[in-house]
Amino acid sequence: MSAHADNHAHDDHGHHHKETFVTKYIFSQDHKMIAKQYLITGTIMGVIGVLMSMMFRMQIAWPEEPNVLFEALLGKWAPDGVMDADIYLALVTIHGTIMVFFVLTAGLSGTFSNLLIPLQIGARDMASGFLNMISYWLFFVSSVIMVISLFVEAGPAAAGWTIYPPLSALPMAQGGSGMGMTLWLVSMAIFIASSLLGSLNYIVTVINLRTKGMSMTRLPLTIWAFFVTAIIGVVSFPVLLSAALLLIMDRSFGTSFFLSDIFIQGEVLHYQGGSPVLFEHLFWFLGHPEVYIVILPAMGLVSEIMASNSRKPIFGYRAMIASILAIAFLSTIVWGHHMFISGMNPFLGSVFTFTTLLIAIPSAVKAFNWITTLWKGNLQMNPAMLFSIGFVSTFITGGLTGIILGDSALDINVHDTYFVVAHFHLVMGISALYGMFAGIYHWYPRMFGRMLNKNLGYIHFWVTAVCAYGVFFPMHFIGMAGLPRRYYTNSNFPLFDDLANVNVIITIFALVGGVVQIVYLYNFFGSIFYGKKSVQNPWKSTTLEWTAPVEHMHGNWPGEIPHVHRWAYDYSKPGHDVDFVPQNIPLKDGEEELQH
Repeated sequence: MSAHADNHAHDDHGHHHKETFVTKYIFSQDHKMIAKQYLITGTIMGVIGVLMSMMFRMQIAWPEEPNVLFEALLGKWAPDGVMDADIYLALVTIHGTIMVFFVLTAGLSGTFSNLLIPLQIGARDMASGFLNMISYWLFFVSSVIMVISLFVEAGPAAAGWTIYPPLSALPMAQGGSGMGMTLWLVSMAIFIASSLLGSLNYIVTVINLRTKGMSMTRLPLTIWAFFVTAIIGVVSFPVLLSAALLLIMDRSFGTSFFLSDIFIQGEVLHYQGGSPVLFEHLFWFLGHPEVYIVILPAMGLVSEIMASNSRKPIFGYRAMIASILAIAFLSTIVWGHHMFISGMNPFLGSVFTFTTLLIAIPSAVKAFNWITTLWKGNLQMNPAMLFSIGFVSTFITGGLTGIILGDSALDINVHDTYFVVAHFHLVMGISALYGMFAGIYHWYPRMFGRMLNKNLGYIHFWVTAVCAYGVFFPMHFIGMAGLPRRYYTNSNFPLFDDLANVNVIITIFALVGGVVQIVYLYNFFGSIFYGKKSVQNPWKSTTLEWTAPVEHMHGNWPGEIPHVHRWAYDYSKPGHDVDFVPQNIPLKDGEEELQH
């Protein structure tokens, strides 16, 4: 009740003084503007990450062939247009870092948690607008530092996105182990601070600021997903922060947390007693929950979009919540499956195998519930719905190969091959991107008050979908043939000569898939100014964000905040004239709230 009263205390917040350009667009405390800042910053970082992937794909397909693009973009790292071996690993490292942390984490949690949590629970804003603003600006600073690290003279960080010691711990190990690595660690430390501030804000907002009638079992699945994601972040991100700080100490202050007996050119270094495997444990204790920090928000968005566009209640609402909670718990006890070949005790390996296979159960519950939601629905095949269905497809396809990698006896055969690259790109990278695109197509009218061009959306989806499978499906087979990942050329190994043509095909799909994102970027930025103006509830959805006016205002609703009388998925309910009943519509006499 106090939270409800507080909400009304802020009724006129932001209307007493004229906002300047700086307070409205730059140092804004309005959650909707901060969501847009996250999205546009994440989009710019995404362009950089995709460009890098296109460059190293060209290097793998046509190794040692001069390339004008390399010469133009890489300068001294591509003498006469031939890519240097060191910069190849640096490109892979920064591509992975940017896509996992700066695009997917920010594009999903940063954007949609900010946009939807206050709107869908019926709150004026986040619990702390100021902390929210600080969280975005820390994210922005960390993004800038990561981009600056690309221009360091000795080269950016080049120890793989997992930055295992000793490559990352010894500044003299290689070019990218110097200043580039230091900037990587500083950037990640700031990014983690940003994520923690954001996560705490999301948790407090969901617990304290729900409007009258909004019980936890009436929350849309999007909010459940954001809420649980924030909890996972608070549990696991500090562990990576500690790993990064200890690594900085190893690099700069002579400690040896992660360094043991090391020889360089016959000379024994003074480090002793540390363990690189300790770093692996700390990294993957975040690294595996990070997969779910990325995928859970996408699952929430897809659940919401599928219910709305199939004009049916989501199937198994409580089972969906239970599976989100089960995934969150299990995600923190499976990190060891990344380390089966690190010399792990076989018994411990079998424990991690068991917990890894266990996490397939809640994931399967979600997949079957999505399929059942679609079954016999009145499907509206708009771009958001297509990307949602694409998400389910890639999530199932990528998840099936996870069963092989989660088994310690099978994983040893394909560890560090392209099979692993194919698996995690499908189940995490492509699936999360599809979830993000689905969310953008669905909530764009809520963000910008305009509609995206549907036909451009169809082109974007179909070309992206064909290219994504064209890139990552063949990778499973070259991985099973033994092709190792992270090698800048395989021409020294006659064993892999037969796979060269497959790599060319993969690269062509990657280039086409990368170029078609220009259609999306044109649609996104062009529609902000020239798109068709949106009506208040373009998709005829039931959740609260569509009850707010199209014109943005700090505080979301003029006058009183709507109260909630029903759950979030009253689609095609018997006894009503229309096929959707918004949450703020009171129950009729004799009408029962759906048992879900």
